[in-house]
Amino acid sequence: MSEEPSLHEQTGKVIAIEDVEETTPVPEEPAIEPVEAEFPTLEVLTEELARARQQAEQNRDAMLRTQAEMENLRRRTDKDIQDARKFALERFARDLLAVLDSLELGIQAAGGDSPEVAKLREGSELTLKQFLSVLEKFNVVPVEALGQKFNPELHQAMAMEPTAEAEPNTVVKVFQKGYTLNDRLLRPAMVVIAQALPQQT
Repeated sequence: MSEEPSLHEQTGKVIAIEDVEETTPVPEEPAIEPVEAEFPTLEVLTEELARARQQAEQNRDAMLRTQAEMENLRRRTDKDIQDARKFALERFARDLLAVLDSLELGIQAAGGDSPEVAKLREGSELTLKQFLSVLEKFNVVPVEALGQKFNPELHQAMAMEPTAEAEPNTVVKVFQKGYTLNDRLLRPAMVVIAQALPQQT
């Protein structure tokens, strides 16, 4: 099989590589024109600085207010927690006071001189003492009333009694003892208040 003559052999001409390759024209880069930078004037910069300072001051005030509110909230929460701990027994202690009243009335009623009654009274008095000791451990304390000046925050006046043996507006009798729990009133003392004797004409 005969080989095909090359292009050179067919034409008898020498073909240069430059004639074969296509030349790609290089695009010309556009000329860059210098741009003049526009800088803000001093007045504009001064206004922007004033606005930035005002915004910063507003942000600072808002932050301080938020901090103050958070601190107040923390204090209120702490107080609520402390109150809940201190007064969790309030209802229970108030219900126990009725039992305490009955025990005291029972001791007062046991007035006989027989040995049986005396033993019963002695046992009841010891029970009352233990009862009061337990209440005191939980800061349930009797309200001082007899002989004290009438205090509407601690005493409840049931009657007034004219007498020369006590100063007017002084507690002369106690119908029912009052009690406080952690200095908060559980029950006011029910009392009789002294009243000045009417003037003799």
